[in-house]
Amino acid sequence: MPKRILISNDDGINSEGIHKLHETLKKLGEVYVVAPDRDQSAVSHSLSLFRPLRLDKVSEYVYSVDGTPTDCINLAVNGILRDKKPDLVVSGINKGENLGDDITYSGTVSAAMEGTLLGIPSIAISITGREDFNFDYALHHTDLITKYVLEKGLPKDTLLNVNIPNAPAKEIKGIMITKQGKRLYDEPIVEKVDPRGKKYYWIGGNELGFLDIENSDLVAVREGYVSVTPIGLDLTNFGHIDKLKLDLTKE
Repeated sequence: MPKRILISNDDGINSEGIHKLHETLKKLGEVYVVAPDRDQSAVSHSLSLFRPLRLDKVSEYVYSVDGTPTDCINLAVNGILRDKKPDLVVSGINKGENLGDDITYSGTVSAAMEGTLLGIPSIAISITGREDFNFDYALHHTDLITKYVLEKGLPKDTLLNVNIPNAPAKEIKGIMITKQGKRLYDEPIVEKVDPRGKKYYWIGGNELGFLDIENSDLVAVREGYVSVTPIGLDLTNFGHIDKLKLDLTKE
């Protein structure tokens, strides 16, 4: 029986990245696309609870949703595909990397998180850069990693966060299995004044760089490797449990 693959993203149904992903994964099985109807970047793991969702059928097996990436995965698995759960969820290919602290904001990664929560092996895939994206560059490693997960699966409550340099495959040094790195930022709030004299704000700022942590995703991509980071859903800081027990539960 052919594998059933569900793909989504946070850049929206019209993003070139999801169309390239769709074309590549169609060779591996029965592929469904359920993606936001507009850009939903940086919405994290937001789920729409206080309004109905609208679903539009774009073409056979392709749907757009007026919601978040998390909405899309939930609606697909528990609605459109409730007859048979997907064998794999792939989110991307995202315009721009999702490295280090990015994963806490990323809608791309959160779509894969939702798939993982629903018991489906899931991958988030991003291509580095800010402009001039060539998604064809990412397809070789996307195909390789997707085939691996379809064959081998993933541990429970674990997803793969994949970041691919925006360069031809022959220029990429290989795949590095990494850990989450740490970005450095400056001036996260930009204050401006509108023509009526009222203040408004941009959340953002200049990225200064990142900590030079050995085997981190940020270092791997800088050095020309595809970064593959296994991300666990359990966010517990086990190293701090004993201290809290001593400090907060003593008589």
